[in-house]
Amino acid sequence: MRLPDVRDRTLWDAVDGAAIIAEAEAVLARPAPVLTATAWARTFRDGVRTEYEDAARELRERVTLLVLGAVLTGEVPPGPVPLLDGAIDGLVALAEATTWCWAPHDRHAAGRGEVLADPDDPFLDLGAAEVASLFAWADHVLGPHFDIRAPGLRRRLRREVEVRVLTPFERVRDWHWLGLDGDAHNWNPWIHSGVLAAALLLVADEERRRRLVRLVVEGLEHYVAILPGDGGIDEGVAYWWHGACRLLECLDLLGDPGELPVLRELIRFPHRMHLGGDAYVNAGDAPARLSPAQPWHVLHRWGERLGDDDVRAHAVSRARASGRPVWPSAGLGRALSGLADDDWRKALATEPEETWPAREEWLPRVQVLVARECAGTARGLTVAVKAGHNGERHNHLDVGSYWVAVDGVPVVADAGQPTYTAASFGPDRYRAWPLSSEWHNVPEPGVTQEPGEAFGARDVRVELTASAATLRADLAGAYPGVPRWIRSVRLVRDPPAHVLVTDDDSVRPVRLRHVLAGDVELGDGEAFVSQAGRRVLRLSWDPRHTTADVERRPLDDHLLRASWGGHLSRLTLLVREGPARVRLEQVR
Repeated sequence: MRLPDVRDRTLWDAVDGAAIIAEAEAVLARPAPVLTATAWARTFRDGVRTEYEDAARELRERVTLLVLGAVLTGEVPPGPVPLLDGAIDGLVALAEATTWCWAPHDRHAAGRGEVLADPDDPFLDLGAAEVASLFAWADHVLGPHFDIRAPGLRRRLRREVEVRVLTPFERVRDWHWLGLDGDAHNWNPWIHSGVLAAALLLVADEERRRRLVRLVVEGLEHYVAILPGDGGIDEGVAYWWHGACRLLECLDLLGDPGELPVLRELIRFPHRMHLGGDAYVNAGDAPARLSPAQPWHVLHRWGERLGDDDVRAHAVSRARASGRPVWPSAGLGRALSGLADDDWRKALATEPEETWPAREEWLPRVQVLVARECAGTARGLTVAVKAGHNGERHNHLDVGSYWVAVDGVPVVADAGQPTYTAASFGPDRYRAWPLSSEWHNVPEPGVTQEPGEAFGARDVRVELTASAATLRADLAGAYPGVPRWIRSVRLVRDPPAHVLVTDDDSVRPVRLRHVLAGDVELGDGEAFVSQAGRRVLRLSWDPRHTTADVERRPLDDHLLRASWGGHLSRLTLLVREGPARVRLEQVR
């Protein structure tokens, strides 16, 4: 794909950029965020990391919009160039920041016992890679106008990327995120994508550029090596866009990727985890509702390249639902490539949204089953269930948990990721209630689940027929001291369609937890969940030996409120003896 600079008016004048230009003009009228040492230090002082990271993200997004606006308007010095000037000011503000690293990641500062970053000892993390990528793409598209309006700026951009990113990347070859120990995760392609853009677009020395590219390719190989053959990402769909998608973007920049069979399954993962609308199976640290601000054009391009119509249809469907072809907040390079992609614009205008959802999807490596009442539609019941283990990346204590969506809307739900703090990836991680097994849809046979790869499901079996889809597993391995615990989650399609969850073991009493999105009405042996004032799901059980309790949990975390509104409910069934069985069916 050709991505020319601002002077190619044939391309950029053909882009419908009115909305982006309006956003750029609006953001220019507001004061720019200021990055302060006090906000950065809060990670170490009181555990709050978001004050600085939110301001840093807002500044990057501001610069992205102003760069895009300057490209789309074609502002040319020496005439009035407010958007270009705003972009220059934002780039210089980032260049003058002490660090691009996010405080919780800076092991150098933590090792010194200090609460300030040292510009002479930079730590290469996600934040640094994001700014390097922003500088590279801004220089690429606006460089000729920078030379006229702000001579010296391009040299400054290169100097900062060299000191903060390229030299550390080249000098330190045991960064933890490289995955030399076999534990590569989303940091690997995320950071490599920023390094690669900087190397290709900012490094003039051909031999050095080749050397950097070789190191990027070697690093990406560690990530590719850990990808399962079924394309599953245990970090979930939200992190697919930061990990797997960035791998695809690196391959786009590198040219011919060669034969990587895993890519065919990798690009299928997002739509295989789709529940309906903006809702996806959100195991681990993922919101229940995926942000629309994703580079859907990348997914579509790879669906086209690998001949997968379902992938293309999903990308087109979600992009249309988002209301715009590209999202600047997803990153400057992504926005530029989407705007310049004529095939993507044509696809949004002409391609049909095929009925791509399959009747069921089973990913054996990550042990996630998604089954629908009817193929080709989110209408009716959709159930998802996971086995897995509690050492997964961004893990929650959720072995054996399940989701139930009605007409594509989650009702039996996973709370998802709360706002990160300094404790989110430390020894106190599972003190956060949304991560605990007590707040997932799992049994509690006298003990709660424990973290670690050793705590997982055993003897996982899946049975798929036209009339039903079932996952059965022994969950005992997730609970210390429990010898055996067989759970079965079964979607029955024969009318009336329903989900049957059975916990077949002799340990009594047992608590069965159900996290519910909506208002809950409790009756004798049944509960109804209502959304928007309408009953949507009925849960029923044997009331002779089971008592029920409903807890309403107000939500004050802004990430959780964005998914669920003001509250979640938790239905706890205490089964004293007899069968532990729950039936769930749509209220029609």
